[in-house]
Order: sequence, then C-alpha cells, then structure tokens
Amino acid sequence: MRGTAVRLEPETAADWWEVEALYDLCFAPGREALSSYRLRERVDPIAPLCLTLRDEGVLAAAIRYWPIRVGGRRALLLGPIAVHPTRQGEGLGGWLIHDSLARARGLGWARVLLVGDAPYYARFGFQRLDGVEMPPPTNPDRVLGHALQPGAWDGVTGPVTADRD
Repeated sequence: MRGTAVRLEPETAADWWEVEALYDLCFAPGREALSSYRLRERVDPIAPLCLTLRDEGVLAAAIRYWPIRVGGRRALLLGPIAVHPTRQGEGLGGWLIHDSLARARGLGWARVLLVGDAPYYARFGFQRLDGVEMPPPTNPDRVLGHALQPGAWDGVTGPVTADRD
C-alpha cells in the first residue's frame, strides 16, 4: 500500500477533472443530485484538506472537504472520498481519512460531518449525530460526526447549511 511510489499530496487545479472522473467512476450516476452536493454549490473546497493519492503518477484515491455550518457553528463536510475500484481493500481510503483528519485538527478545525455508513466510519471516530438536520432527502442514521477537539459536537444541533462566508 504505502510503497515508495505512492504519494499523498494536496489536490491541485490540474488534478480537478481527473479527480472528478474518479468520483464519476466510483459513484452512481446522478451523484451530484445528493443533498450533500447542494452544500458544495458555489463554495470552494478547503484546499489544504483536499488530497490525492497517486501510485507512480496514477490517481488511486482522492478526498475533499468543504466548509459548512451546523446550527450556525462552523464545521467541515468530508466528502466525497473515493478509491479506484482496482485499488480498493488496500487501506488507501483509511490512509486518506486519518491523514486528512490530522491535518484538519492541525488547522484548528473542531468538527467534521459526513453522510455515510456508520459501521465503516466508526473506526475513524465518527458517530451518529442526533439533532443535526441535513437537507432532505438524507437518512438521519447516516449523518455522522467526528470531534477533532474534545466536546466539539456537544450541544451542536440544527440545520446544516453551506458556509459561503
């Protein structure tokens, strides 16, 4: 997995369309109709947290983060994260998540939200958030949060909105 040819680097403008093609490959058609995409419209991603994983120059995985607000409080929206189908099961997604969460903590972010599979993301410290309202249609059981600072999610409830400030 983490051979000398595998490089984890910030996504650049030149990577954008290649990363988009990876997301198209990994997710069902119409992925941009999901509620989380409405939170990304007209918002720039958090560049230092958008990472690519390349093996001998070939894109193997990518992750992006976006600024949001939950009940008016700042947070990060993790996603999408994708690993090329030929590279799944090698731990690349876990590497991206662990590394990017550490970077987010280092940048002073307090909390991260994602919409995903609780059993998978629990290994990274994510848990179901009660009282956090994603735009519909979103299954509330899939709204997960991770505190980058102790207690960061305590008392944080309400609607999730784009952070365009």
